[in-house]
Amino acid sequence: MKKQTPMTTRDYAATARTLSEALPYMQRYTDAIVVIKFGGHAMGDAAAMASFARDIVLVQQVGANPVIVHGGGPMINEMLEKLGVQSEFVDGKRVTDGATIDVVEMVLSGMVNKRIVQAINAQGGRAVGLSGKDANLMVCDPADARLGFVGDPVEVDPQVLRELFASNIIPVIAPLGAGRDGETFNVNGDTAAGAIAAALKADRLLLLTDVAGVKNAGGDVVTELTATEVEGMTRDGVIAGGMIPKTETALKAVRGGVRACTIVDGRVTNAVLLELFTDHGAGSMIRA
Repeated sequence: MKKQTPMTTRDYAATARTLSEALPYMQRYTDAIVVIKFGGHAMGDAAAMASFARDIVLVQQVGANPVIVHGGGPMINEMLEKLGVQSEFVDGKRVTDGATIDVVEMVLSGMVNKRIVQAINAQGGRAVGLSGKDANLMVCDPADARLGFVGDPVEVDPQVLRELFASNIIPVIAPLGAGRDGETFNVNGDTAAGAIAAALKADRLLLLTDVAGVKNAGGDVVTELTATEVEGMTRDGVIAGGMIPKTETALKAVRGGVRACTIVDGRVTNAVLLELFTDHGAGSMIRA
């Protein structure tokens, strides 16, 4: 095992200075609701998962109310392959039939959700796992009839989340929704996080991803954008590909009452803390 270099007095002084400089930001988030979409490489890496969980416990410790909404696409794909469940695709999107939605629910509500809950609890937090089906948190209509059980949230009732806040519990939510006739719907993780954040009128929505943020025509990350600027960059083709649905989620959230949404580079260590408690930030913030 590689021997770790002991911290010096200078290192400790830098840590103390960082904590002192973070105080105004910590005070700003007292009683604030922060919805965090957790996904990307960190979900499959034990050390990154532990680091994320520690950050979330700290966010709550300073007085904020964090809500975690997670994805799990790679784990779903792995389980479908392992079980030999064949999938059809329409315009590059997986058709979620009856057999597939059973696997999706098993992976998201079971394996992935409980892994995150356990990681937070291991860091001294109190987390509880649930899905959008619980307490009618998220009622969905079909997003596209061709895609089967893929849902679009149309009614979000966050009362159960407020009750968890009152008990000092961190909600960890699997992106599944209830249909009007008892169906189970798979919901895109970013979409679910945006809908829940809007229903809570959250102070912040953080979309953790594996990219640095929204880039301009020159390839540089833009740290702050207005809704009008995002629309213009999309129209001009500067925002393209997989970034479009993320910025669309951000726009819908801020127009629904969320104060600001940041597309955060989740590959950066302590990205959540950097974004919330420093001037530097860790991605692209979008405001209405």
